[in-house]
Amino acid sequence: MTRRGSRVLHVGALARVEGEGALRLRISDGTVTRAELSIYEPPRFFEAFLRGRRHTEPPDITSRVCGICPVAYQTSACHAIEDVCGVTVDGRLAALRRLLYCGEWIESHTLHIHLLHAPDFLGCDNAIELSRAHRADVERGLRLKQAGNSIMEFLGGRSIHPVNVRVGGFHRTPARTEFRPLAERLRQARDDALETVAWVAGFDFPDAECDADFLALTEPGTYAIETGTPTVLPHGDGHRTRTFPLADFTTHVVEEQVPHSTALQARLDGRRHLSGALARYAISGHLLPPAVREAARAAGLADPASGAICRNPFRSVIVRAVEVLYAVEEALRLIDAYERPPQPAADVPARAGTGHGATEAPRGTLYHRYTLDAGGLVTDACLIPPTSRNQGAIEEDLRRIVQDRLGHGDATDAELTRLCERAIRNHDPCISCSAHFLDLSIESPPRSTTNG
Repeated sequence: MTRRGSRVLHVGALARVEGEGALRLRISDGTVTRAELSIYEPPRFFEAFLRGRRHTEPPDITSRVCGICPVAYQTSACHAIEDVCGVTVDGRLAALRRLLYCGEWIESHTLHIHLLHAPDFLGCDNAIELSRAHRADVERGLRLKQAGNSIMEFLGGRSIHPVNVRVGGFHRTPARTEFRPLAERLRQARDDALETVAWVAGFDFPDAECDADFLALTEPGTYAIETGTPTVLPHGDGHRTRTFPLADFTTHVVEEQVPHSTALQARLDGRRHLSGALARYAISGHLLPPAVREAARAAGLADPASGAICRNPFRSVIVRAVEVLYAVEEALRLIDAYERPPQPAADVPARAGTGHGATEAPRGTLYHRYTLDAGGLVTDACLIPPTSRNQGAIEEDLRRIVQDRLGHGDATDAELTRLCERAIRNHDPCISCSAHFLDLSIESPPRSTTNG
């Protein structure tokens, strides 16, 4: 029987997510009437910090938005500033950027899979308990994460908030011979990544479906990582995608403040939408290399080339594992083809204008926009992180998943709460990234013109 009356489920502090957030659900007479992901982490006003800074500074400043995905912020900032200044960084420097980004995908996805998400599937309350019950799997995950960190340390100077990235490229580029130890480590990581795909494929997945539109960047002929064109796969419209210019991003993706969260929420042309691994795989999975597509099929993921789309958010852990495998393979390919650029960075002289940049952070499309004056100072900045856009889809997932569970009989508050926390961790929300700005109004009384 379904319990009658009203119930409120509330978790004041979510575990195994990055940042500070809570959830609240209201159930009335067996119907979920409200589902809220409440992010209460204080906004950090990065857009305001950037105003008045030189055009060379946003990559270093914005990398501090997130310690898990600093390369995403650095690369998006570089693209936007270079767009303002009319400079395209391509060829060998662009390949190095993609290699650095592969390192971030490996370390970030691996952290989520093994330490944050896997406990949900294996009946463990935390990573410590998981490490006792599944020691070999956790050790494999730590090796993989170290492989990703090694790329970031090698190219970025350190694994957190890299210091070697700059507008136009890098402060220093390595010689080809310097890559040998890194390549050997990645060859070992490839085996770990394949085992991880097989491991997560054995998890038990509840039935669920996300009915939001998908949004991801696309690049001709390759799986988009560090650049691309915004591409939308609408829900319920087969596999027909549409694109729009990056310069029109804020025309299509509109943020607004909601009463229950310090983070902004965004809609895509007025609709809920989702970025991240599920969206990328649905839109560009057919462009993965054959060996990676075969691993995905063996793990139970249908090939998007056949028109099949995975919309089960619980299975996102498989897609993340597939993306780790791809990032390792792609890193090895880039290292094998590497030739040292003639210069570590392209010259990027400042000029007035507005520029746009976007990359695929592990959690989804990250957009930056900057306006510069003639002296190269930032006069306006806009950062739209994945989680601010994914929140609406997460809340709808919470509502639907709990409603479905209630439809199969009564459940205790503890059972529903665990289910909700699992649903949130499916999307790996980076809460600190999303709490980035609030509308701020300052009113001051007129200054007295008389001497007191």
